[in-house]
Amino acid sequence: MQIAITGSTGLIGKALVRALRDEGLTVIRLVRRPATAEDEVRWDPFGEVDTASLEGVDAVVHLAGAGLGDHRWTEAYKREVRDSRVEGTRTLSRALARLDRRPAVFVSGSAVGFYGDTGDLPVDESAAAGEGFLADLCVDWEAAAQPAVDAGIRVVHPRSGLVLSRDGGLLAKTLPLFRLGLGGRLGSGRQWMSWISVADHIAALRFLINDGLQGPVNLTAPEPVTNTVYTRAIGRALHRPAPFIVPAPALRLALGEFADEGALVSQRALPDRLTKAGFTFAHPDIDTALADVLS
Repeated sequence: MQIAITGSTGLIGKALVRALRDEGLTVIRLVRRPATAEDEVRWDPFGEVDTASLEGVDAVVHLAGAGLGDHRWTEAYKREVRDSRVEGTRTLSRALARLDRRPAVFVSGSAVGFYGDTGDLPVDESAAAGEGFLADLCVDWEAAAQPAVDAGIRVVHPRSGLVLSRDGGLLAKTLPLFRLGLGGRLGSGRQWMSWISVADHIAALRFLINDGLQGPVNLTAPEPVTNTVYTRAIGRALHRPAPFIVPAPALRLALGEFADEGALVSQRALPDRLTKAGFTFAHPDIDTALADVLS
């Protein structure tokens, strides 16, 4: 089985490439620079794709995009975040649609940001889009894969939650503070966090490649937690106190608009379709997830 992947240098991409190769599968990495290795194919998210090298691949997993929390959200960076996802997805899906031997499945990334702020309300994939920059982005991001749908390719949109890993993402960035006993909740701490362990995220992507699901699928653990519960769980896992509070105004000052849509937003997304399809979580609750991630 041949699987092509964009975003192979990111947190999820690296882990997925390792997992697939460990299974003995052939991985083709789509890179934006000139290809220099046998497993690389060049693509330009805003231009062309080396389609000849993709003829006959069985699946494509599209993970590329500028990091949401990598920079302060200026208008220029928001455009970069949006264009890297929407235009990149459109370019790739059109290229796949032109292939003579198309892949059976196109797993094209999305996020639980689709739902906006849900407060205390649990939501599944049947919920409507919310409001805000991320919600609008996710709507356009998913719609950009329509050429692949029209070409008869099974398209799945994994709406990812917060991925827990010690190698990257929010948890990795905050671990040094927690290890020093300087961790704490963000704002009121009442906001819900839809999270998933990196191991379950990779297993779920593998499941989506093979299972036959299409459309949106929440990649979140079945037990979302509030930020207060999340903070206390990290403290327990590290055997450190986590007594501090980062006030909402301080977060807004430091992070700008991302504070309200990334750090303070409340999203209680449930993996309804994944669970009903028979996927089994290795880490369904926050304590088992952190024990594994931090072991």
